[in-house]
Amino acid sequence: MSKQNEIIQSKGVGVAFYENDKDDLKSKAFRIFSNEKKKKRSKHTWALEDITFEGYEGEILGIIGSNGAGKTTLSKVISKILIEDKGDIDVDGKVTALFSFGMGFNKELTGRENVYLNGMMLGIDKELIHQYIDDIHEFSEIGKFMDQPMKYYSSGMKARLGFSVAAHLQPEVLILDEALNTGDARFGQKAADKMRELVKEAKMVIIVTHSLRYAQRNCDRLIWLDRGHIQEIGDPKTVIANYRASLPKIEKKKRRSLQLTKTETEVKDRTVVKAENVGVSFNLNNGEKHWALRHLDFEIKEGEIVGIIGHNGAGKSTLCKALTNILRPDEGELEVNGQTSTLLGYGTGFNPQLTGRDNVYLNAMLLGISKKKVHDQFDQIVEFSGIGKAIDRPIKNYSSGMKARLGFSIAATLKPDIFIIDEALSTGDVEFKEKASERIQDMMEQAKSVIIVSHSMTFVEKICTRGIWIEQGQIRMDGKAEDVVKAYREATGANQKGKKVLRAKKKQ
Repeated sequence: MSKQNEIIQSKGVGVAFYENDKDDLKSKAFRIFSNEKKKKRSKHTWALEDITFEGYEGEILGIIGSNGAGKTTLSKVISKILIEDKGDIDVDGKVTALFSFGMGFNKELTGRENVYLNGMMLGIDKELIHQYIDDIHEFSEIGKFMDQPMKYYSSGMKARLGFSVAAHLQPEVLILDEALNTGDARFGQKAADKMRELVKEAKMVIIVTHSLRYAQRNCDRLIWLDRGHIQEIGDPKTVIANYRASLPKIEKKKRRSLQLTKTETEVKDRTVVKAENVGVSFNLNNGEKHWALRHLDFEIKEGEIVGIIGHNGAGKSTLCKALTNILRPDEGELEVNGQTSTLLGYGTGFNPQLTGRDNVYLNAMLLGISKKKVHDQFDQIVEFSGIGKAIDRPIKNYSSGMKARLGFSIAATLKPDIFIIDEALSTGDVEFKEKASERIQDMMEQAKSVIIVSHSMTFVEKICTRGIWIEQGQIRMDGKAEDVVKAYREATGANQKGKKVLRAKKKQ
């Protein structure tokens, strides 16, 4: 990293959001849901204020902070999607930004078509895309799905393809804003290796992430944002230690331990989910039938907290959709005894034109919660989400983490028989994940079972009493959460080492 070559110079940058900012016609039409009087445009909130820093050639610069701290806003200012209201920022180079997973993809087009579409949206010449298309396909590891519509992709497959496009098309300054939060650990390491290659040829890489472990391993420096201000810039280990120390300590309640040896007696005999030879298939464009799930046999008893793990595209989200009748099995029997409430990804069901307040009512009613119950618990939902005054701003101005927090807070009020969480907390910060963990444990007093799909092995170990590892649509292992996670980590590490050896041999 050469401090003589400054790629980014930011001096006193500020960005303001107005509470009644200029809306498009669609936004204005949706305002019929709001009973509030029109507010004066002069009232505003500084999303960023006095942001001063430098970015140097050859470095991987990380940006961390709690949900709503201003990380995504800063990314958009660097990439010129947003223009600063005060101060100046200069970027020496062409910026390629990848915001969350699959943004800019058209679900009706194939992966290959979307590579060209996404690449040209990033300003890349079609001939250059054609030159790298095979490398992008190989790196993404999506196989035959490259020529299938993206509506069949899991969120992780979209994340992998999106990163592969952005990383291979000669970026000068690459920004990854939560772009890998749904990726599995193996692909995350592969992406980290690719980023180190990039900074040798490109100018710099900027990573926005809630994964402090990932940031410490892969970043040269970190910027810690807090409520729109820079709290600290420096060595990753030091900045992360100070950030962790700033988080409020959550008082632990007396409750049953989540260690399986102590909860085993509380797991009841009553079966709430039973799968017998379950299979779910899709008809692909080439006429081939693809089995997303096949030969699934398992039972979930009342009182269990089950973590479902596996690589991207393993079939985890398909299983969640089958459990909630969004998809019906093509073979076998799937029996669910109880009311289910599902949180599929962050912000699912949110309308970006409406305010957070309007979306609380809309999203809750979609989950089957009565308007009266929402009204009675509205203050608790907002307080738990921690988004404060942003509840009256349009969702389109929310960060992905803010959507995750609000979505979880709504769904958790229903207290369903079976609560399914599919990567809904992948963008949550450390503090909120701790709160969510507490709430999930509380819910076990009313819910019959909780099913969590996650790429966070630490989260699964901490919260779940049982783990189910799915690989290529089939169950590879089912048992104690700690044992399943350990086996998955060992297999992932072995596979990664093997692939590195093969790549080394190819280069020779």
